[in-house]
Formats: sequence, C-alpha cells, structure tokens
Amino acid sequence: MGKYFSDVVEQALRDIYYDVTTGRGQENFRRLEQASAAGDGDASCILARCLCGYQYVWEEHGFPEDDDRAIALFHKSVEQGSALGVLVALRTGELTPQVRARMPFASLQEAFDVVLEKAQMGDAFCQYTVGNAYFWWDFLEIQGKGRESFASQQAFKAYLKENISKCEDWFWKAFRGGMYYAGNNLSRYYEKGDEDIIAPRPEKAEGIWRMGAELGYPIHQYIYAKDLDQAGRKQEALKWHEKAAANGETKSWYYVGLAYEEGKIVGKNLSYAAQCYERGLKPSGSVGCYNRLGALYFKGEGVPQDHEKGVKLLTKAYEEENNWGCVYLGKAYLKGLGVGQDYRKAREFLEKVTWNNEEVFYLLGVIYAQGLGVPADIKKGVEYLHKAGNRADAKEELLKYKKTLFGKWVRR
Repeated sequence: MGKYFSDVVEQALRDIYYDVTTGRGQENFRRLEQASAAGDGDASCILARCLCGYQYVWEEHGFPEDDDRAIALFHKSVEQGSALGVLVALRTGELTPQVRARMPFASLQEAFDVVLEKAQMGDAFCQYTVGNAYFWWDFLEIQGKGRESFASQQAFKAYLKENISKCEDWFWKAFRGGMYYAGNNLSRYYEKGDEDIIAPRPEKAEGIWRMGAELGYPIHQYIYAKDLDQAGRKQEALKWHEKAAANGETKSWYYVGLAYEEGKIVGKNLSYAAQCYERGLKPSGSVGCYNRLGALYFKGEGVPQDHEKGVKLLTKAYEEENNWGCVYLGKAYLKGLGVGQDYRKAREFLEKVTWNNEEVFYLLGVIYAQGLGVPADIKKGVEYLHKAGNRADAKEELLKYKKTLFGKWVRR
C-alpha cells in the first residue's frame, strides 16, 4: 500500500501527472481500470479525470474523451468511499443529492478533512484538490455556509477573502510537488484576482511559466517558449520549444520545424524541418505542421516532391478552418497537381486568401480573363493581373488583352 493511496493510484499519479515524460500514461490508464473494477474508489476518481479532456489531464497521453463514462466513474468513486472522489465530483458538479446520499461520509467536511490530511502530509494531488476547494469557492458548500450565516455583507466578504486566499499556499505546494495544473490556477489567481474580494497581482504571475518550464513540465515549456518568442528572444524560445518537443509536447514541433525551415536563428535544414513537422502530425499538435509539411511536399523541398501527399496534408489543415494552404490548393486544382483539375474549386480556394499574394492575383487573373470555370470577365482578370506586380507571367498574360476605343477589355 502506498503512502497516500494504493500503489496503483500513486504510480498513476506519478506517471500521468507528476512526471508525464515517462510515456507510461496508457499503461497506467489500464491499471486504473482494473483497480476501479476491483473497488478502488480513488482509482475510479483519477480514471474519470483521465476521460475529461485537456482541462483535467495532459492531452499528449492520448486518453479518450468520454463524458458519460467519466460521470459514471465519479459517482462510482464516491460510492466506493473515495474522499478525493467526493471533492472532485463536487468540483465538477457531479455530486448530486442522490450521489451525496450514498457517500460513506457523515458530511462534506469529513471527506474534505481526509483529503486535507493527505495534503498536509505532502501529496501534491491532494494539495491541488484542497487549493481548488478554496479557489473555486467549494468551501462554502463544504462548510455549509452562505451569506445568511453572517451578520453583515462585510463579515461575509471577510470570510470569503480569508478562505479564498488559502488557495495560494496550497497551489504553490502542489505546483512544486509535480502538479503543473496548480501553476495554471496560480497564474489565473494572480492575473485576475477574484471579483472585488481578491485584488489582481499580475506581477506575482511573472515567472510561473518559467518555473514550470524549469521544473520539467512540457506544457509550461511550450508556453514559456511562446512568451520568449513574443518578447523577441528567439534563440531562447527555440531552446525551450526543443525541450518541450523532446518531452512530448507535440505543439512545439511546429516551432522547431519553422526555425529550421526559415533558417534565421539556426542553419537552414529543410529535411530536418520536414521531420519536425512530421512529428507534429497528431490531434494534439499544431495545424501548422500539416500546412508546412504539405507545402514542402508540394514544392519538393526537404522531401521528394509529391503533390498528392501535399494536397492531402494541406486539405487536412483547411478542414480545421485554417486557410494558409489555400494558395497551394488553388494552384493544385487549377493545374491538376495531385488532384483532378477543377477550375471552380481552384477559384474558391484562391478567393479564400485574404492577404496580399502576387501569385494568387496572377492565378485569379488567368481564371477570370480566360473564363476558366466562370464566365469570362477580362476586365476583372486584368485588374487581378495588375495587382500581381512585376511577375513575368502576369506581364505576359496581360499582353493577350487590350482595351478598345470604347473602354472595353477584349482579347487581342
């Protein structure tokens, strides 16, 4: 038996929360399922959190999201006698009167005291849970108090401030003990405060992401890297993105790949950039990896040219409502590169490009002037061709048209 929970639960907490870089998340997920089935309420609680998405567990573990199953497990954990399950179910809004009636505790305070004792003994997950009880005002229900319990609004607000502020110390303990989620809540606590009860102290939030990065939390390494990049500290940002990516934070592979593709802060290496983008092709990664790798395949840079593969990757990004690759997709459908030629689709993709792009202007000019998939509109086509700047192909296309004495554009 572990110090705070069963061996299975303590190992799961280590691998799923405290040290996510072990890569043993899936293995512990299966062990939690077995322990839950055998009656371990704490296992049921942690398993339920694993099914609730990135707000409750690191998305890189790749756990399925299943709200219905999570709710059933929260209820089960309470009935199995998990004090932790009681508090987490309360926090998630799943401690219904019916479920509460089946918990083997005389009160919410009794369940809270069990978790509090483990937090005082040093368990980071319990410290985080206790912090949450204060941070999200769950202490009101736990202690059975409300505005009517106090003689005045001033006394009630003093009570609220006293309790809410307790979250700070518990979050710091949990954060340093392995719960990066506690750092997230600390940042919010300092940045936003709490209504007119706790004043914001944004200066105290400074350094939290750096500390999380140094503690080895991949998601904080990613966030800290982005902050450094925004501050213009590109070399440092790349270093932290590389650490985050190596530790499993897939979104950082986009930024590493981009640095090697652009070659501004490191030597240009398109082959390595393509490898980085390839590693970022996961649901938890960046849509930019699909775009950038698709473009490299389309152009044959860093990888063998493969229009079909490029179009598939770019289309995947487009389906995620990202229009960056519409330049390539428009060209692909216009010229039949990797897909069947389709002038209508080509025009639709090209017209979704909302930024100045001389190649797009040229291609749209050709489409309208030549009447490819649309009624010919030489005037509109010429307007696009003029916007294409000094492109030789645009100038050559313009030579095919002239304006009559009556001001109408016609083919020469």
